Amino acid sequence: LSMQGGVFRGTITDAPDFDPTADAEALYSAMKGIGSDKEAILDLVTSRSNAQRQEIIAAYKSNFGQDLIDDLKYELTGKFERLIVSLMRTPAYHDAKEIHDAITGAGTNERCLIEVLASRNNKQIHDMVAAYKDAYGRDLEEDVIADTSGHFKKMLVVLLQGTRDESGVVDADLVQQDAQDLYAAGEEQWGTDEAKFIMILGNRSVTHLRMVFDEYEKIAEMSIEDSIKNELSGDFERLMLAVVQCIRSVPMFFAKRLYKSMKGLGTADNTLIRIMISRSEIDMLDIRECFRLRYEKSLYNMIKDDTSGDYKRTLLNLCGGDDDLAGEFFPEAAQIAYKMWELSAMTRVQLRPTVRPAPNFDPAADAQALRKAMKGFGTDEDAIIDIVAWRSNAQRQEIRQAFKSLLGRDLMKDLKSELSKNLERLIIGLMLTPAEFDAKMMRKAMEGAGTDEHALIEILVTRSNQEIHAMNAAYQGAYKKSLEDAIQSDTSGHFCRILVSLVQGAREEGLADVERANADAQELADACNADSDDMVMKFMSILCTRSFPHLRKVFQEFVKCSNKDIEQIIKKEMSGDVKNAFYAIGNNYFSLQTLFSFTFKFGLGTDDRALIRIMVSRSEIDLFNIRKEFKETHDASLHEFIQGDTSGDYRKTLLILCGGED
Repeated sequence: LSMQGGVFRGTITDAPDFDPTADAEALYSAMKGIGSDKEAILDLVTSRSNAQRQEIIAAYKSNFGQDLIDDLKYELTGKFERLIVSLMRTPAYHDAKEIHDAITGAGTNERCLIEVLASRNNKQIHDMVAAYKDAYGRDLEEDVIADTSGHFKKMLVVLLQGTRDESGVVDADLVQQDAQDLYAAGEEQWGTDEAKFIMILGNRSVTHLRMVFDEYEKIAEMSIEDSIKNELSGDFERLMLAVVQCIRSVPMFFAKRLYKSMKGLGTADNTLIRIMISRSEIDMLDIRECFRLRYEKSLYNMIKDDTSGDYKRTLLNLCGGDDDLAGEFFPEAAQIAYKMWELSAMTRVQLRPTVRPAPNFDPAADAQALRKAMKGFGTDEDAIIDIVAWRSNAQRQEIRQAFKSLLGRDLMKDLKSELSKNLERLIIGLMLTPAEFDAKMMRKAMEGAGTDEHALIEILVTRSNQEIHAMNAAYQGAYKKSLEDAIQSDTSGHFCRILVSLVQGAREEGLADVERANADAQELADACNADSDDMVMKFMSILCTRSFPHLRKVFQEFVKCSNKDIEQIIKKEMSGDVKNAFYAIGNNYFSLQTLFSFTFKFGLGTDDRALIRIMVSRSEIDLFNIRKEFKETHDASLHEFIQGDTSGDYRKTLLILCGGED
């Protein structure tokens, strides 16, 4: 598994001139007396392979009559202790202990079960099952069965058999058949035949399944991942996605897990320790490459910023080097990058809103009820929320009109005088037409002392030409000034040019033109060697004008032309708002939903404006998809985030718009 074309891809190797007795003595003296020499311990342990550490344990016992692991536990504490002690266990015993810890104790740690069982090869599974039996005197399969249920349990049992085909022989007819069977089991029918998914994804070889996934995309016109998200749910969905990710690329699977373990509030140290240890002698170099490809920084820097002390030093030793952003791709990473763009071009996510038109809608009755809620002393916020949040935007426009026709009053003015703060902003935002709301958000982003560049970028990059034209008209109507003039007086330089280009709403629409995409990719690759002004202008001429499907193809071919990733280039060569704008365009081709899911992250606990902007503008388009993406990226649901981060009637309204807990 660790040998790719005979090349070793770990960061920890056998130490040359190894002398277990000398090492045992060094560890003994590092722990002798008062306090221990932690640096000596961590430097020694991380510069030996696991097999060598087993010899040190044996030498320690025969020289000192003591158990090295017991002594380490006694001398060290906290996460550092857990990390060092885990490094001393053989891989099979380490896996067995992780699984044992995941299923004993209060509640089951399903994510640990998923990560370990989805990513290990047959031999690793068999060794782990044997180690579990030896260490705990119990049968691993029986314990897993007792602790899990449903299809999730069945798939775990299949993976525990360690019987995946590893012959490397591929039968083209069977590839066709499997792709067809998966399609028939899911997308083609009501209800899902989970047994088919379990049988095929649990037994076929990696090479075979990669071909099945390609074939599946042709038949279903969507990736297998998107189908799994549509068809399955809960832990079973998470497990099947993990299996698919591991089939596509084990290093990329671990890169994503590592990122999640450190991102956001707090660090999931157990996950971080488990992955750094279990991959250090297998594919840590590939994981580092994938990490750099997928995220803004190297794995090394992420660990450095997120941990401290001896714990940090040990993890950095396991990580090995710091991958400077400029580096070229290793061959495997270049293939993954190329494949990622290809997949993103395939993604046909069915957009799903969370707010739909109310049945039996009566605008006159709603108008009267709103008037009643605001008349006299005090305001009935609940009544207002229950009407506004449960209607579609088109219905709200009818209510606005009815309010004026029946009562001769301006609903917006009445709402503004009755509500306040975030609740007012949110309710007013919902009552405006999408174009009025966008215009207002653009205005707010440029008003006052500072400019909210993120908001300007997010709105202009994610709206269609039609939406941009409607926003321009609404802006002119509301503020008696063109949006383009406003942008020019509020921003400057290249950033201003990019926004002016986007605000024209003249992006091409339509599919990729392969020949032109190759030419565009070559031009971008050549521009990377020009001076920075020329580079920005060349990037702008392509990124701001070509259609999204076309740009995906351009970015895919860019990997071939330059052996680099376009997003890395943008991050490295550009700065400030220009970088953010191009990066958002780059990300947009991946998925709008990801972009929004990240915007939430920008304003953790502070940026209510971003939260309102997204909840209002996406609730009738793709907020359901954003929720799914949010959950996947942040390991917490959007519902939990809103619940914990907002309060009162404002929170109540947001949760109605959110539409579910995931």
